[in-house]
Amino acid sequence: MNIALVFAGGTGQRMKNSAKPKQFLELYGKPIIIYTLEVFEKNDNIDKIVIPCVAGWEDYLRDIIKKFNITKVDKILTGGKDTQESKMKALNYLKGICQDDDIVLLHDAVRPLVTNKIIDDNIKSVREYGNAITAVPFSETGIISDDREYTEKTIVRNTLFIAKAPQSFYFKDVFKAHQLGEKMDYRITIDTCSLMTELGVKLHMVQCETTNIKITTPEDYYVFKALVDLRESQDIFGL
Repeated sequence: MNIALVFAGGTGQRMKNSAKPKQFLELYGKPIIIYTLEVFEKNDNIDKIVIPCVAGWEDYLRDIIKKFNITKVDKILTGGKDTQESKMKALNYLKGICQDDDIVLLHDAVRPLVTNKIIDDNIKSVREYGNAITAVPFSETGIISDDREYTEKTIVRNTLFIAKAPQSFYFKDVFKAHQLGEKMDYRITIDTCSLMTELGVKLHMVQCETTNIKITTPEDYYVFKALVDLRESQDIFGL
């Protein structure tokens, strides 16, 4: 079984919009989270979707899932006070329905431009290598600065990649890692890739398009809109 764990627990403070969490902001009458869920819904390899949701928005999420006919959602959970707690809540729920070798894809609700290919490549990578970290090559020169004012060191960009999502694992591995993560520095455990690396796990990268963006700021929202418009034009005009 392949399960998409789609995190919708953020409040969207960087979107400068206190009325509605960022995952529920709409583009052309459709919430961002629905764009995300539709990709997993239509992917033949995904069996179930589980969503940790920001507290107080669970009923709204159920309503829009019904409205947009998302049928693979198995469970909506109330998210925790932080990312680590939300992940453990979700993983503890999955413990009741998963076998050790089921594959879990961890994804952000506000990363709606994920593609079928990325999902399929993640699942294939887990089966072949035991895990998958979606990533893109770093396109600029990396700089290290301890004081945020002066350059300490530069890093050759062809050795750098940016971790994105999904991040995918066998259930037994990701569950064990986050159990250990509860006892570690929260800055390490926020991201599963960082946690696994800290635990000494060698991770296999799956490269994706740079368009697989995470919407966290107003600027990201308008980039998302432009990319959706571009895809629409490509579909209409066969570009």
